[in-house]
Amino acid sequence: MNKGMKVKITSFMLLVGMASMFTAVVTDHWAVLSPPFEQLNTTCEAAHFGLWRLCKKVIYISERFNNGKSCGPISLPGVENCTYFKHFTPGEDAEIFEFKTQKEYNISAAAIAIFSLAFMILGSLCLLCSFKKGNDYILKPAGMFFTFAGLCAIIAVEVMRQSVNRMIESEETIWVEYSYAWSFACACAGFCLLFLGGLTLLILSMPRMPQNPWESCMDAEPEPEQ
Repeated sequence: MNKGMKVKITSFMLLVGMASMFTAVVTDHWAVLSPPFEQLNTTCEAAHFGLWRLCKKVIYISERFNNGKSCGPISLPGVENCTYFKHFTPGEDAEIFEFKTQKEYNISAAAIAIFSLAFMILGSLCLLCSFKKGNDYILKPAGMFFTFAGLCAIIAVEVMRQSVNRMIESEETIWVEYSYAWSFACACAGFCLLFLGGLTLLILSMPRMPQNPWESCMDAEPEPEQ
């Protein structure tokens, strides 16, 4: 397989990684939170959230859907109300995250995710320019940008994970159960594809190593005669 084909395959992998990371950033299913549940045939309020807003959902729990532990699952039908975090939209109410979690965690995760998107854009521009004949050297900065994007993605994932853990452990919170949802999985997949794709581009941009010990000697220019 020649170098051009390898670059195209890597580019497709990076495209999937960028789509996964973008989906994670704009959706609200990083984590699902459930309060304690004790009575059947009544309603309870579960929640799911992302980087920008929190969505509460009033769910009716019957014997058919009772899991015996907490309110949910979140996929059950119910009335949903989503609110952007107060620190992003002044004037709106998001008291759960203002007082019962560390809002700095959420702000940090959102900012790092934006950095990841910025690195993806820069990497994409470099990758497009590298397709022109004679521009193979641009693969190196493209690989670096995509690698940085992957690192930012996994840092944002870890910050959000720490935020959820500290919220659940807090004595003031009403949430007793949590689980990570598909937006969280998209961010993890984005990290893997972006990081591995960036490293692959860096490797492809390196000079070809000699196949035999004497190859570099044969390719060397002859010494001028005295």
